[in-house]
Formats: sequence, structure tokens, C-alpha cells
Amino acid sequence: MKKVRRFLAPLVMAALVAGSAGCVAEVRTPPPAARVEVVGAAPYPGAVWVGGFWAWSYGRYVWRPGHWARRPWPRAVWVPGHWRETPRGWRWRGGHWR
Repeated sequence: MKKVRRFLAPLVMAALVAGSAGCVAEVRTPPPAARVEVVGAAPYPGAVWVGGFWAWSYGRYVWRPGHWARRPWPRAVWVPGHWRETPRGWRWRGGHWR
């Protein structure tokens, strides 16, 4: 059971992050400045901090706070998501493991 939980946790976390990124068309207004998050000590060895971000939800920006995550494979690195300005507005590129 412990092995199953260890395997499922990264998959669930990836699904949550992907789901929170959503399918976003271009947004006309730029996102607010990122919030400063106080990051405490890691809750377990090897934990990786996945920083918070502004998500577009129901016509407005909503802050999604950061959280600790387990690497899906050894030496995996979290690449944070970011908002990018395009000619049609602002577009979100979700974070991912590399």
C-alpha cells in the first residue's frame, strides 16, 4: 500500500496542477504582481516547493497558493508557470516537471 501511495501522490499532484492551469484563452488585463510567499522548512526529505500563481477563473484573477510536492522521479526539477504577453492578450503557460 505504501508503494501505491508513493506512486499515486505525484500523479494526483500533477493532475491538480494541470487542472488549475486550465484551458485559458488570451486575457486582456495583465496579471497582478506575484504575492510573496513565506516558505517554511520542507515537510519531508526531497520535498520541492511549487510556488503560487495567479490563475484566471470566471473572469478574474485568483491566487493559487504554493505547496510542497514530491518529485515524480529522481532529480526532477519544477519549472514554474508564467504569464506571457501575446499580441492578443496575456496567456498562461502552466508549470511542469523537467
